[in-house]
Amino acid sequence: MPAELDSRTRADLERLLEVLATDPTAPSSVTEPAAAWKVHVADSLSGLELAELARAETVADIGSGAGFPGLVVAIAKPAAKVDLIESTGRKCEFMRRAIGAAAIDNARVICERAEAWAGGEGREAYEAVTARAVGRLSTIAELASPLLREGGALIVWKGRRDPAEEAELERAADRLAMRHEDVRWVGPFAGSRHRHLHLLRKSGPSPTGLPRRPGMAKKRPLGS
Repeated sequence: MPAELDSRTRADLERLLEVLATDPTAPSSVTEPAAAWKVHVADSLSGLELAELARAETVADIGSGAGFPGLVVAIAKPAAKVDLIESTGRKCEFMRRAIGAAAIDNARVICERAEAWAGGEGREAYEAVTARAVGRLSTIAELASPLLREGGALIVWKGRRDPAEEAELERAADRLAMRHEDVRWVGPFAGSRHRHLHLLRKSGPSPTGLPRRPGMAKKRPLGS
């Protein structure tokens, strides 16, 4: 996929990786540009193989960390609005510096927990939610559900498939109004040969009681 990028997009992505490589506070162990292109950029771009993300005009990236996949999605989709939801202050500050240095005008940092944002301005505000290396499927689905509009999509980057984790999500599906629709192996495009993308769909209105208190989705996953 990276070979198919137009010159503007490639240049913007390279500028983002320059920030990652030169900022000593970058919250990633992979900062060398050639390695980061594969591990971060190509991996993030693989999500755009899913039509639900490719056509979304409003996107929330949960647990953005160093800004992947959110900043890459914002660069690749300049007409979309992308919110990067991250609760750790130093990571938020890095992403703000990266947005400024790479002139990513359609991305903003939301320095809050996903539960807090979903309880206010972010509630049912997004067509798509992304999450990469954040947690268990049922935990991510719970965090995403109140952020998504009905019919919206959650795209989750995971490694090897875990039947127990997928069964946990299935047990929680009705309580989360989230349906597990598809799993795709994207090893050839990603930084991990075991990479899978999980597609979930918001199947109804946000259930009463969501979001729960901050931390509960991770501490006591529904379906466990």
